[in-house]
Amino acid sequence: MSIVRRLRDAGHVAYFAGGCVRDELLGLEPVDYDVATDARPDVIQAMFPRTAAVGASFGVVLVKEPGATVEVATFRADGPYSDKRRPDHVEFADAAHDAQRRDFTINALFLDPLAAADSMGGSTGNAAGIHGHVIDHVGGRADLEAGIVRAVGDAEQRLAEDHLRALRAVRFAARYGFAIEEGTAGAIRDHAQDLAGVSRERIGDELRRMLAADSRTRAVELLVSLGLDSMLFGEGPAGSSAASTSRSWVLAALGGEGRAGQNPGTGSRISFPASLAALAFDRGEIGSPAQIPALVRQWRRNLCLSNEESSRLRDVLAGVLEIEAGWGSLPTAQQKRRAASGWFPEALAVVGARDAALERAGDGGLGKMVAADVAGLEADGIGLAPEPMIDGNDLLALGIDAGPVFARVLERVYDAQLDGRVSSKPMAVKMAAELARLGSV
Repeated sequence: MSIVRRLRDAGHVAYFAGGCVRDELLGLEPVDYDVATDARPDVIQAMFPRTAAVGASFGVVLVKEPGATVEVATFRADGPYSDKRRPDHVEFADAAHDAQRRDFTINALFLDPLAAADSMGGSTGNAAGIHGHVIDHVGGRADLEAGIVRAVGDAEQRLAEDHLRALRAVRFAARYGFAIEEGTAGAIRDHAQDLAGVSRERIGDELRRMLAADSRTRAVELLVSLGLDSMLFGEGPAGSSAASTSRSWVLAALGGEGRAGQNPGTGSRISFPASLAALAFDRGEIGSPAQIPALVRQWRRNLCLSNEESSRLRDVLAGVLEIEAGWGSLPTAQQKRRAASGWFPEALAVVGARDAALERAGDGGLGKMVAADVAGLEADGIGLAPEPMIDGNDLLALGIDAGPVFARVLERVYDAQLDGRVSSKPMAVKMAAELARLGSV
C-alpha cells in the first residue's frame, strides 16, 4: 500500500496486479503482492532507496521495504517470444496493453487499493468485500466468478509465446477447481508436443507446485486428459493404468484432496518424491525392483530432479515393493532398521494408499498391519534405533584391525541388540570378539 501510495503521490498510475488480485477476489490470502505502474524502471529506482533491478529491461524492479520485498513492474506490451520464454523486446505501455500480454484472464486483473472498496457478491465474494476497486480489461472477473481458466486473447498465440503456460493452466484449474475454457484446452491438446521445447527445470518446478498442493490428483487427471503426461513422464508401459484411465487412484488415496472453502494453495505433508512414487504405481511403471533404476533415471532427466529427490524416489519405490513382498518374513532387526529409515513413513503411506486403491482385503490392509507391527517394535523396551552399545573404538581395544570387518562386526552386533539377543555392553563386546575370532562375518 505504501509503495502504491508513494507512486500515486508522484503522479503515476499504480495498482496491485495479477495473482494477488485473483486471490483477493476468491477470498483467499495472497502469498505476495505485485505492483504494476506506468513509472519507468529508472524512476522507480530513483523514488525508493533500496531496490534491485532484477529485470529492468522488462520493466521489473524489486523494491525492498522493511519486512517485505515487492516486485514493481512497469506496464508493458511484449514483442515476439523467440526463445519461448521471454519476449525479445518490450514496449512500455498502459494497464490495458499490459493486461493483454498476460497469460490467463484471471491473472490479468488490477486492483486500485486506494479507491473505494468494491462489493464482490457472487461466488467470488467474501463477507467483507475487498479493499479497493478492480480494473478488468479482459473479462477476468467474469471468468473468476464462472470458474474458468481462459487464455487472454488468442490461446494459440499465448501458448506459442511460452508453452509452460499449458502446465500453468492445469495448475490453476486444479488448484481452484476451475474448468479450462474449451478453446484454451483445445490449443493445449493440439500443441502438447511443444512442451518438449520447454526447459526441464521449469517443467519440474511447475510439477512440484502441482503435486505439493492438495489438488494434486485433479492436476494429474488434467495432465492426462490434455495429453501432457507423456511429455512429462514418458510414454507409460503398454497396458498401464495411464493408458486406460485418467484417474490417479493411488495418488488420491495418498491424501490431500482439498475441501471447498479452504485455501487450495496450501499443500499437505506428502513430499514431491512420495507423490511421484504413487504416480509411478498409478501409471503401471513399477512391478519389480529391476524397473526402478531406469524409471528414476528417466524422471530425473525429464523433471530435473535433485540428487536428494532422486534418492528418495528410489528408496520409496523400493520400500513399497519390499514391504508388500515380504515384510512379515523379515527378521526383527531388519524390520527395525527399515522402520527407522527416513524413507519408511512415506513408503508405508504409499502402501496404505495402494491398499485403498486396490481394495485389498483384511483388517484395514497391509499398511495398517505393518503400522501396528512398527508400533509394537517401538514399544518393546528396545526401540527402533537405540544408540549402539559398541563402536569402532571398542573393536580396536579388542585388537581387531581397522578395515572392512569393522562394519560387518558392528552390523551383526547391532542386529543382536535390536532383536534383544544382546542387552548390555559386556555382552556386545563378547559377541564382537567371538565374531572376529571365528571370522564368521
